[in-house]
Amino acid sequence: MSAKITCFIPFGTKEETEITVGELRKSSMVSKVYILGDTIGRQINGAEILGKASLTAGKTIQQIAEKSDTPYIFIYTKTSALTLGQLAMERFYQVAEDTQSGLVYANYRAIKGGAVENLPVIDYQEGSLRDDFNFGSVLFCNAKLVKDAVKDVAINYEHAGLYALRLALAALSEFMRIPEVLYTEEELDTRKSGEKIFDYVDPKNRAVQIEMEQACTEHLKRIGAFLEPKFADVAFNEGNFKVEASVIIPVRDRAKTIADAIKSVLAQKAKVDFNLIIVDNYSTDGTTEIIEKYAKLDNRIIHIIPERKDLGIGGCWNEAVNHPACGKFAIQLDSDDLYADETTVQRVVDAFYQQNCAMVVGTYQMVNFALEEIPPGVIDHKEWTPENGRNNALRINGLGAPRAFYTPVLRKNPIPNVNYGEDYALGLAISRKYQIGRIYDPIYLCRRWDENSDASLSVEKMNAHNTYKDRIRTIELKARKLLTQK
Repeated sequence: MSAKITCFIPFGTKEETEITVGELRKSSMVSKVYILGDTIGRQINGAEILGKASLTAGKTIQQIAEKSDTPYIFIYTKTSALTLGQLAMERFYQVAEDTQSGLVYANYRAIKGGAVENLPVIDYQEGSLRDDFNFGSVLFCNAKLVKDAVKDVAINYEHAGLYALRLALAALSEFMRIPEVLYTEEELDTRKSGEKIFDYVDPKNRAVQIEMEQACTEHLKRIGAFLEPKFADVAFNEGNFKVEASVIIPVRDRAKTIADAIKSVLAQKAKVDFNLIIVDNYSTDGTTEIIEKYAKLDNRIIHIIPERKDLGIGGCWNEAVNHPACGKFAIQLDSDDLYADETTVQRVVDAFYQQNCAMVVGTYQMVNFALEEIPPGVIDHKEWTPENGRNNALRINGLGAPRAFYTPVLRKNPIPNVNYGEDYALGLAISRKYQIGRIYDPIYLCRRWDENSDASLSVEKMNAHNTYKDRIRTIELKARKLLTQK
C-alpha cells in the first residue's frame, strides 16, 4: 500500500524516540516522520526535525498542516515509547476512510509500574469541550480538514494549539472512536483519580487555563453557542420563607464526619435567621443516631429521612429545597466538609444581594482529615469571571464550593437525581439566564480522605462520570444554540 500518512511525534529521550520512530517506520503507509521539540542537536534515523516548539504551540500546529502532503496525519502526544498493535496503522486508515471522520482515536494499553492495563476511552460528543478529554495519545486526523481547521488556531498560542485544533476539527466533522486496543504506551502519571481532578485549577497551570479559555470561547462563537454577559435581574421577593438561609447536607453513612459538619453550621454567626436541613439517605453506620442527637439539642436542625429509597445526592437536594422549612437561600455543605469559619453563611447571603445573582460559588481550601492544608491548596476558580464565566463553564469540569442558590430559581430547575455531576448540571442551567456570584476568599474546607466518593476511581467509573458530564454539556450547548437563534 502506498504511503498515506505523515507522522508527528514529540521528542522524549533519544532511546524512546528511536523506538517510536522504528514502530512507525514498520508500516509502508507512513510517508514521513517529523520530530517536534528540542532535540538538542540529536538526529534520529528515519525522521526529520520539525522545530523546537512544543506540540501544544499554535506555531507547531500550523507547521503540521503545512508539512503534511498525505491524506492523513498521525499525531502521537506523549514522549514515552509507543508500541503499535497488529496492523494498527491500517486499521486507523480503514476507519478514517470508511467514515470520513476528522479525527479517529482508539482504546489503548498503558504500562504502569510494570503492569499492563487496558484503557478504554469514551465517545466524543458535541459537548465534549473540556480540554482534558482523553483521546489516548494517538490522534489520526484527516489532513484536508486539518488544513481547513488551522485558520482557527492562533499562531501565538503556547499551550492551547492542539486543543484549538481539536475544537476547530469538531466544528467541521465528527470524531470516530475505535473500540479496539490499537497501541501500548508507558503511563508515567500514576496518581489516583482523586489527585488528578484538581490539576486544572492548580495555580501553576493558570497561564495554560487562560489560553484554553480563549480557544474555547472562540469555538463557542463559531458554532453559535456563545452567550453575551447579559443577565436577568433577581428581585429576591418571590415566596414566603420562614428563614433567610438553609444549609443543606445530603448524607449517607458518614458517621466519621457528620458531627464535624453539623458543628460547623451551628457555629455560624449570622445576622440572618438560618437553619440546617439534613437529608439522611438511609444511613446504616450510626450516622442517623448522630443526627438525631444534635437535632434534640438545637431546633434549627431539620432531620429528613425521605420516603423514596431511590434518591441520589441530587434527589436529596430536591427533597430539601422543596421542604416548607427551606430558606430563601439554600447553601451547600457536603457531609465530609466544613465551613472555614463562622462567617460563611452571612458572606454567602450578602453576596446574593451585592451581586444580584441566582447562584453563588465560593472558594475552598483543600485539607486532609486532620484539616491540614494539602496541595493544590486554595481553589478559587478565578476562571469564572462575570464577563465570561458561563461560557468557560462549558470547558471546565466543576464550578467550585460551596454552592448556594436562590431557592425560587432552584425549585424551577429540578436537580438531576444522580450522585455525580448534579451540581454542575444545575450551575450550567442557571447560568444560561442568571449571573453566578463569586466569593474569592476561602470560606470552605474540602476534606480529602480515602472515603471520598472520588478518591480512587476505576477507569470504568471515571469514564462513566466523564460521559455524563459531557452529556450535560451537550444538552446545555444545544440549549444555548437555540437561545442565540431567537
